[in-house]
Parts: sequence; structure tokens; C-alpha cells
Amino acid sequence: MGDVEPVVDEPVRARKIGIAPKITDAELITLAVMQALLGHTSEARWLRYTRAHLRHLFLYLPKQPGYNKRLRRLGATIGWLVGVLARDTSLWTDDVWVADSTPVECARSREAVQRSDLAGWAEYGYCASHSRFFWGLRLHLVCTLHGLPVGFALTGAKADERQTLLGILDADAELTRGRPGQILIADKNYYGRPFETTLAAAELALLRPARKGKLPRAGAEFFRPLRQVIESINDTFKGQLDLERHGGRSPAGVWVRVVQRVLALTAAIWHNDRTGQPIKRSLLAYDH
Repeated sequence: MGDVEPVVDEPVRARKIGIAPKITDAELITLAVMQALLGHTSEARWLRYTRAHLRHLFLYLPKQPGYNKRLRRLGATIGWLVGVLARDTSLWTDDVWVADSTPVECARSREAVQRSDLAGWAEYGYCASHSRFFWGLRLHLVCTLHGLPVGFALTGAKADERQTLLGILDADAELTRGRPGQILIADKNYYGRPFETTLAAAELALLRPARKGKLPRAGAEFFRPLRQVIESINDTFKGQLDLERHGGRSPAGVWVRVVQRVLALTAAIWHNDRTGQPIKRSLLAYDH
């Protein structure tokens, strides 16, 4: 028998399955960030605004139901993107962090609380800063002094701030790696020998005010001005990014609307840092 030429299969081309989206995930997330920065708390009104003023920037603009569903599915991606942008700034290496939590109210009337899909996650809590009770969640933040979110979590209103902070640090091992002597400033609720021992093992130096009846702690002279920094960061979320007007009615809906605002602040700080702006947390260039 003569030589037989080997049969070489042609490369199989990957088949595209399903319907190709008319707007990419990146474009949708861009829309979400713009919505937060421009102060549109209603998705329906925001999409009407985009059709009137921003149609030239996007090949396709979704309707409200599609926008809402796609955005909820992208919650994890948006949270991941916060970390990517934060690491791409010069502020990521700052050696001082501040930790705090702020209320995220989800309902006010008793009827709304009783029929809410958030029941079991949202709960009644107390906000000492404003001396009021609320029903909802808490946004826990670890930020640089410029307000760059380094880590965050969304929990029930009564969640232990100390355990939540440790959870944030455990969730991302890269946060504390290569940061010996990193200073963490928090309020007096972040206390306890086991808690501080865990932080010390991660080479974090905790600075906090002394609790009532206890001896003054080191760094007490810095707490008052730095407390204003923490309150200012919270005010940026609530006063400029409308954190408490999120409008979420389900766990996925609340989560994506909160992380949408965290990404908006991170993106603004990233851009300000890249363009050499003196005030990294300023949103003035983006809110009109």
C-alpha cells in the first residue's frame, strides 16, 4: 500500500451560543457609575435622561427592566472592580486607614418592614452619630485618609463591627500583606483584647479612643480631627451619592445599589489621582 496522507482536522471555530447583548457589561457599569455621580436615584428617570442627553455615547440604551436585571447580575463584578481601581492609585500604599460603619436605612413604616423581602438581613439598629433608631443595614468601610475604599461589607444593622472588620481583612489576604506597621484608626466600639491581638498578628496597629472609665490610649490627640475625616467620608456617600436613597427592595437590589456608589466614589478618586487633582475625593467635576 502506498503512503496515506494523514487527515488533519480543521480547527473548530468556537460557536457563539445565545443572543449577543446589545450593550456590554462594561458599558452598563459605566452607566451605573454615571447614574450615581449625577445623583439620579430613580432608574426609570435616569434612563429617560440618558436617552435625551447621552444617546450619542452608547450604541444602545436598555429599558428599565433590562437595566435592573443586568445590573443585579453584575453585583459581584462591580465589587471586584472597586478593588482593581483602588489598587491602581497612588493612595493604595497609604500607611493609615480609618474604619467605621454607617447606617443604610431600608424602610421606615412598620407595614413596609413587615412585608419587606429584606427581613432576616435588615434589622433594627441604633445610629449613635445621629441619636436615632433605624431599620436596615450597615455599610462597613475601611478607607485611606483620602476616602479611597480599601475594603467594605454590607451587614445587618446589629452586626458586630469588630467581627465584620476582621471578615473584611480575611476576605482579601492581599490587603495586609507587605504592610508591617499599618495604622488602623477606629472609634471606641472596636475594642477587646482578642480583637486587638488578631489585628496585631496581622501587623496592624490599632488606634482608638479609650472607653469610659479606662486609661487614655496612645494617639488620643489625633482622634478628634480624624473622626471628622471619617464623618466626611460618610457624608460623601450620603450627601453626594445618595446612599440612603438607594431604592433597593431585595437583597440583590440593595447590594448592587450600594456597591454601585462605592465604585462611583472609587472611580472618581482614581481619576482625580491619575490627573493630579489636589483633592482626591472631590466629586464636583462629575456631578453635573
